[in-house]
Amino acid sequence: MPIWLKETPTGIVLNLYCQPGAKLTKVVGLHAGCLKISLQAPAMENKANELLLAWLSKQLKVPQKQIQFLSGQNSRIKRLEIWGSITPEQITQILNP
Repeated sequence: MPIWLKETPTGIVLNLYCQPGAKLTKVVGLHAGCLKISLQAPAMENKANELLLAWLSKQLKVPQKQIQFLSGQNSRIKRLEIWGSITPEQITQILNP
């Protein structure tokens, strides 16, 4: 399992490093033990967080209500938890940098 992904009893935790203000929303690679994602939204008014949740929901084919922030809403380093019918292997395959 990649360093940025951890399975817990309640779901799957992702450690992400998010870079707002990019030209495209995409997985860029790894950064300090996190999966680095560039976001095509500014960091102001929670727009980058909203885009991140919508983008992950679409990429992973998981309802947005099954993704929640554990920490980092006001930081570039974010921890999110996903639960539902998706496996760590599927997440790794979809988000592989």
